[in-house]
Amino acid sequence: MHYKKLALALALAGMTLPAAHATNGYFQPGFSVKSMGMGGVGIAFPQDAMAAAINPAGMVDIGNRLDFGVSFFQPKRDARLSSDATVMTPMGVYPIGGSYGGNDTKTFTIPEFGFNYMLNPTMSVGVSVFGNGGLNTGYSQIFPPFAPGTGVDLQQLFIAPSFAMKINPSNSIGVSLNIVHQSFRANGLTNLCNAPVPGAPPGTAFSSNPSACTDNGHADSNGVGLRIGWIGQLTPTLSLGATYQFRTHMKGFDKYKGLFANAGQFDIPANYGVGVAWKATPSLTVAADVMRIEYGNVPAIANGMLPGQLGGQTNGPGFGWKSINVYKLGVAYQYNQALTLRAGWNHGDNPIGSSDILFNTLAPGVIQDHLTLGATYAVAKNMEVSFDYVHAFGNSVSGPLPANFGFTGTETLSMSQNVLGVSLGWKY
Repeated sequence: MHYKKLALALALAGMTLPAAHATNGYFQPGFSVKSMGMGGVGIAFPQDAMAAAINPAGMVDIGNRLDFGVSFFQPKRDARLSSDATVMTPMGVYPIGGSYGGNDTKTFTIPEFGFNYMLNPTMSVGVSVFGNGGLNTGYSQIFPPFAPGTGVDLQQLFIAPSFAMKINPSNSIGVSLNIVHQSFRANGLTNLCNAPVPGAPPGTAFSSNPSACTDNGHADSNGVGLRIGWIGQLTPTLSLGATYQFRTHMKGFDKYKGLFANAGQFDIPANYGVGVAWKATPSLTVAADVMRIEYGNVPAIANGMLPGQLGGQTNGPGFGWKSINVYKLGVAYQYNQALTLRAGWNHGDNPIGSSDILFNTLAPGVIQDHLTLGATYAVAKNMEVSFDYVHAFGNSVSGPLPANFGFTGTETLSMSQNVLGVSLGWKY
């Protein structure tokens, strides 16, 4: 009976690939509706069957559960060029100052799914399915060398079977196998991919393989990774947690092996963190997490616009992102037996520097601060409905356009976002 439930869970897991534009770089701030309502916390405070997305050790503490949810993202992405901005084209100097919106697609939907089964009082197995994050832009109007319709679409789906156990009454450990499928598309980069490269021999194009650089539809890539975790109950009211996700090595995007470094390889960076949860009163819990995301160790993400290096080469150009720290703080207040209220704050470093402003027109992940609200209402003894709202405050980064590519002037990238989520939880 229970194996049939698990088989159904895995079948549902593979039904859909989410679209996303996340905001701790390209990672989501949190990985369940309940977690998002508290700023994304969860390392030491598991709340549902999505716990393995943050710390698999928490799955042994949530009991037999089935959770399903969906979040609706509305990001706003803009590029603004100074009034004196120009670019050198074959037709001469071309003025490009003005504002450009990358919002051809305005609303995105991200489903989530979790299942957990207690093998016995100290061991559990489960599966958590979630969108790790993504990037999306679409510019109906844009400046050269980009063409109208320029944009990218990156989507990452995690299916994470997990095992957790209590090694003693105060300590739990867990592991999840991350089965990852990602998809990527780039449009409108023909002029950039074929552009001459400063510092390279005459006639050398920006891309080492221009036919595998843009406008090839969605390319797919798969990989397998691992996350481990621990939660310790230090006192009846205080718990600590730690988690580590190893770098996930992904098969390269063959259709874009002339765009990303290492012939289209776009690995998922290692990330890790620690968390604390304090039950301040019988009704009030305060939780906080600190995370580190190692964007700076993945060449396709970390490499800047390096002179003489071609798209697709080992040291080829990338987005120039640095590794970031993320700080999360949340509170949960049980108002009565049926209603729990949540609020939180999420602050992440900005991964984008001013020196790599041009390429990040495609991926303006500059948001730093999020205010979150949430609630859960028990509609029956074993069933509950949860909601969250996330406002990602607008942020911007400015920098000079690259003179060695024929530009003058400065560019400012900005982004803001709103998210609404709802989930249904069933305890069985």
